[in-house]
Amino acid sequence: QVQLVESGGGLVQAGGSLRLSCAASIRTFTNNPMAWFRQAPGKEREFVATIRRSGSSTSYYGDSVKGRFTISRDYAKNTVSLQMNSLKPEDTAVYYCAASSQTGPLRQVYEYDYWGQGTQVTVSS
Repeated sequence: QVQLVESGGGLVQAGGSLRLSCAASIRTFTNNPMAWFRQAPGKEREFVATIRRSGSSTSYYGDSVKGRFTISRDYAKNTVSLQMNSLKPEDTAVYYCAASSQTGPLRQVYEYDYWGQGTQVTVSS
């Protein structure tokens, strides 16, 4: 049973920063994509960022977070992190860590097999 456990959410003022972390219980996904998605109340789950091992790590971002968020991965510790800078009120959502048994630059919810429980990020104006 794969478990993904997120941490690091909270309340921050607009313009501030937060760092989310996600720990995977097993090392199965070392060479597979891991990602962050988010879901605001009344909205669909949205792709934020993904990272995969293709030679060196390769990352992809959703348009709304490009240039402000950075995804990184520690393969030795089996963790993935999301550094969020210049936060805006519209970034308020529950953020989910995900892992996929597929390969490639995966950006769709259905492409990910395993999900964490989510961590709340609230950005006040």
